[in-house]
Amino acid sequence: MKTVRLGIIGLGNIGRFHAKTVMAGKVARCELKAVASRSPDARDEFPTLPFFQEPEALMRSGLVDAVLVATPHWQHPQIGMQAFAAGLHVMSEKPIAAHKADAERFIAAHQRHPELVFGGMFQFRAESHYQAMRQWLRNGSLGELVRVSWINTDWFRPDAYYASSEWRATWEGEGGGVLVNQCLHNLDMLQWLAGMPASVQGFCQLGRFHDIEVEDDVTAYLEWANGATGTFISSTGEVPGTNRLEISGTRGRLLWENGRLLATSNAVETTVLCRTTADAFAKPQAMTTELSFVPVESAHAILLQNFVNAILGSEPLLAPGAEGIHSIELANAILFSSLERQAVNLPLDGAAWESRLHELIRVSPKRARTIRSVPGDVAGSFRSQAR
Repeated sequence: MKTVRLGIIGLGNIGRFHAKTVMAGKVARCELKAVASRSPDARDEFPTLPFFQEPEALMRSGLVDAVLVATPHWQHPQIGMQAFAAGLHVMSEKPIAAHKADAERFIAAHQRHPELVFGGMFQFRAESHYQAMRQWLRNGSLGELVRVSWINTDWFRPDAYYASSEWRATWEGEGGGVLVNQCLHNLDMLQWLAGMPASVQGFCQLGRFHDIEVEDDVTAYLEWANGATGTFISSTGEVPGTNRLEISGTRGRLLWENGRLLATSNAVETTVLCRTTADAFAKPQAMTTELSFVPVESAHAILLQNFVNAILGSEPLLAPGAEGIHSIELANAILFSSLERQAVNLPLDGAAWESRLHELIRVSPKRARTIRSVPGDVAGSFRSQAR
């Protein structure tokens, strides 16, 4: 195989964005050969491509080697598992599932087809400043993890966003709100950089800013196995928003905010100075430098290119689909903790959250919503957070 024939399933905002990226030639050795959508209007936007209303029909067509699944959250594992059974490689949009138990089923299905590539669209992993932060953490420059603080409240969404699709901001359609939708990228970065915490305590407000049944304002407290602590704060109703990530260790600190990455190195590791100095007010000397990096033009295109290259055998995946379970587990655990009003230890009992989620769906009022097409800058919404 010299070229990957791609099919895209789901032509909402992000599906159309991916389709246009491939059709613009931004992903080498990849051709968009077919699309599938249950929206009849989607056919008009891609008149030259074979169009299928059902995902299964696209998979059986013989036109594609791989599929990108960009449907509503609950459908990701179902469609992905069908694709594996059909012998197709799979790239899943985030989240890989609406809840951990479904993610486990998705991953298990892939394990039965190890010859197929399973990627997750976690494009923040391609951002050069996050890669620089990861390198600092991996090479020991920060010492032992002490504290993580991430305020990412610049995910503002107006009511028109939630009214644009009937599945948005419902337990049945998304399985949650800001955590499982916007914050999956941040939660993936959190664990990619600092590792999975040992426990979480969530404080989530449901429909604080919008007429929705799921969370749109979140504050979470995190604890790691080594005693490190952290906070994670997000909202879709706050303006002006903040995107500030601070990671502190015994040898220094990393700070990302306003497009700048600052690294502080302590002359002496704090744990060493604490044990050795006789000065009651001693404090390590520290030097702060701004780390340089080259911003990427399109992290989505980089992830798609990486997926194609992995299929063609030229490089490993930057975001393996199986690793998508970590961000959805964090999102589920924070929300579960808030509803239960107590800390939740990780790993999360996926079956317990699945049961609770289905109960939330059962008692949901399923209020009628005004559905209308809302144009907007999909890529820009990600770039504001990434930068």
